[in-house]
Amino acid sequence: MPRATGPGHPTPAVRRKTLRVQAGSLVIGGGAPISVQSMTKTRTEDVRATVRQIRRLERAGCEVVRLAVPDLTAAAALPEIRKRVALPLVADVHFDYRLALAALKAGFDKVRINPGNIGAVWKVREIINAAKDLGAAIRIGVNAGSIEKSVLRKHRHPTVAAMVESMAVCLKPFERLQFRSIVLSAKSTDVPETIAVYGELSRHWSYPLHLGLTEAGPPFEGAIRSAAALSVLLLEGIGDTIRISLTGDPVQEVAAGYELLGALGLRRRGPLVYSCPTCGRTGINVLGLTRNVKQALREHSQPLKVAVMGCVVNGPGEAREADFGIAGGKGRGIVFAHGRVVKTCAEDELVESLLREVEKSNR
Repeated sequence: MPRATGPGHPTPAVRRKTLRVQAGSLVIGGGAPISVQSMTKTRTEDVRATVRQIRRLERAGCEVVRLAVPDLTAAAALPEIRKRVALPLVADVHFDYRLALAALKAGFDKVRINPGNIGAVWKVREIINAAKDLGAAIRIGVNAGSIEKSVLRKHRHPTVAAMVESMAVCLKPFERLQFRSIVLSAKSTDVPETIAVYGELSRHWSYPLHLGLTEAGPPFEGAIRSAAALSVLLLEGIGDTIRISLTGDPVQEVAAGYELLGALGLRRRGPLVYSCPTCGRTGINVLGLTRNVKQALREHSQPLKVAVMGCVVNGPGEAREADFGIAGGKGRGIVFAHGRVVKTCAEDELVESLLREVEKSNR
């Protein structure tokens, strides 16, 4: 559980120590910052669309991008994609070990496989040896929907115990070949099950863990379900890289990832903008002001706290405690900067006045 460092200031538990794994320029585990990743949703063989989406993800702060490689047509596009993109790239491969070999040969920094559906052990060994020779990493993903067949027959259902046992089976050829550049994941659509299985993985192995809730859902529901699972684990010090899987624009996954890490006090990228829910006392357009502030600060990299508050009850106190803030009255408001009132102005001047104060802090 969170440890308290002072009244009202809980902090997450100490990160659990994991091995350091290199994926291109990115370090996963070993005490490195928790990284945020996503996955392209284009057809991988459409190089232009795929590269365009990767660049959008990079601008949003994504640190590693995964691409689906379902067949040899997609695999043939990987060298050109690699040539155009500097960001660490991961190939998501199932069933055909040749696709993983093609991705590694193309210069991909990591492959994601489930050894249980790759087939014969010699095929898994081929992937391991290629990754070892090329200095690439491998993520072993054991999802509830793809447990190793012999393990599933034994347990009958994809339980937590079945996923952990499946991971143990999958790890055998890696450990025999002394390959340690491994990241583990065991996702489920069920929140309590996801929490339980990652807790077990953390107790059994010291490899870095990729956290995620698989097939979480549309943006609103998926973000809530993912936060419900991942926040418990992250506050226990479990997790080295995260993906919030959403049905929609992958840039939203990146934004949600940073929002979650920022809310937990684990890592912040850019401003944290928060606002009151509004009520019958509200005298300004809080929603509109908040949208305008977020839009204006969307490319601001400094980790600021910015409050947009709508009335005189909690507004001044909340705005004063933020780095910058607005506290509204009836058609007017007060602008705060670092706890001080800097201006009182009409509603249509509030955002511009606040942004001026933010810019002053950058000089």
